[in-house]
Amino acid sequence: MKSAYELAMERLAKSEPKEKPLSGAQKTRLAEIDNVYKGKWAEREVFLKGQLEKALAEGDAEAAEQVRVQLARAKVSLEEEREEEKDRVRRENRA
Repeated sequence: MKSAYELAMERLAKSEPKEKPLSGAQKTRLAEIDNVYKGKWAEREVFLKGQLEKALAEGDAEAAEQVRVQLARAKVSLEEEREEEKDRVRRENRA
């Protein structure tokens, strides 16, 4: 006998439109997007860590904290951009 949860999940699966599997080109594009954003993050991280080291060497705690905040924001921003771009590629699959 199935639980209420299992029955609900079956109904949900039936009501959702089926997605086609991603094509090879889409998988390649998703991998390219990951690589591009890894590069963007690495570039940004190197620059900001240089700024952080400079601030710490000068003993400027306030500037160092600002750079740390920039690092965190930059990472979140780039991750959001990457996911938006990947979602666009995935939506092509549904059309």
